[in-house]
Amino acid sequence: PGDRPCPRSQPRTCMKCGQSTAALVIRVGDPFCRGCFREYFVHKFRAMLGKNRVIFPGEKVLLAVSGGPASSAMVRQVQEGLSREAAKRLRFIPGLVYVEEGAVRRQSPEQRQQTLAQMETLLQATGFPYHLVHLEEALELPPSILQPGRASTSSPSGPSYKEAVDSFIQQQRQDGDSGTSLPGHSTPDAAAGATPCLPDAAQTQELLPSFEAAATATAREELLEMLRTHLIVQTARDKGYAKVMMGESLTRVAIKLLTNLSLGRGAYLAVDTGFTDQRHGDVMVVRPMRDYTAKEIAFYNRFFSVPTVTVPPLFTKRREKLSIHQLVERFLLGLQEEFPSTISTVYRTGEKLSPEPAKASSESHRCLLCLCGLDTFGGEWRGHWG
Repeated sequence: PGDRPCPRSQPRTCMKCGQSTAALVIRVGDPFCRGCFREYFVHKFRAMLGKNRVIFPGEKVLLAVSGGPASSAMVRQVQEGLSREAAKRLRFIPGLVYVEEGAVRRQSPEQRQQTLAQMETLLQATGFPYHLVHLEEALELPPSILQPGRASTSSPSGPSYKEAVDSFIQQQRQDGDSGTSLPGHSTPDAAAGATPCLPDAAQTQELLPSFEAAATATAREELLEMLRTHLIVQTARDKGYAKVMMGESLTRVAIKLLTNLSLGRGAYLAVDTGFTDQRHGDVMVVRPMRDYTAKEIAFYNRFFSVPTVTVPPLFTKRREKLSIHQLVERFLLGLQEEFPSTISTVYRTGEKLSPEPAKASSESHRCLLCLCGLDTFGGEWRGHWG
């Protein structure tokens, strides 16, 4: 205070190259320069896909983009991985989907159009085919969305990963390496992307009572997530995509773990937060960003100018209590400030969970809304717990 200047911290050296000055500290004792941080970020994404081997070469993959930091960083990783300069080039065919939710976020028609224009600019810049979907379209979903589709060719009964790679390489040799995996060149949806008009006011008015009927903010959060997921999965089915990439970060996965426990969905933790989610049968959901903390993603987007689009939060009534989702998020982020290992510890605990409890023995034992196996048959546990 007063006359003394504030002390400056000494610059640290990058822990990887040992030469450049560190630009950020990811964790305590882990300083990185910009170049090494970029290599670290890219390697983690490729390693996650390579370790799990669920996305086959030549396969169509739909990237769910919200405009937020995590999904935008995911799109950038796919862009760089598909470039011919990439050391370990990605071999799948990407597409993008954005679900516009302005109606339940209480945006005016002008604000919704503005958000759509910003998102279309962001999506067009990628060069990938993209699809803009309105939340109102959930009212027109077919009843089949509430039933798992037939297993895709990437299921255990289909060809192995090695067979798919060998087939892809052989096809590439026959085609003279014509660039099958380049964005926008080999997919029939390349022309998709004309900006759709906003839904009719009648459709919006039909959707809003569903959210207003939800008694709590927690119920509205759950309803929104369920409708969003159904729309993304149905878009993947309609457009012929075998996999869907979600941009859920490590921080978001940890929050979801505790939220699901609070909501009584403990039996489904491995399905809701694991790398793969196969409850939909013909469309597999994967989460390649689940090893990145929100801090890492924020620094990557800032350093390398990754564009994002900000949308308002879900509408809440005045004097209404916070949702369980918001309470858990505040609790975990507050603990993280004092104990930096909090979120990673919660995440690693979730890694030990098995998806077996969420499997259903038959269609009648499956939840109609989330498609997970019902956990109402507790007779088998009585012998263990007395």
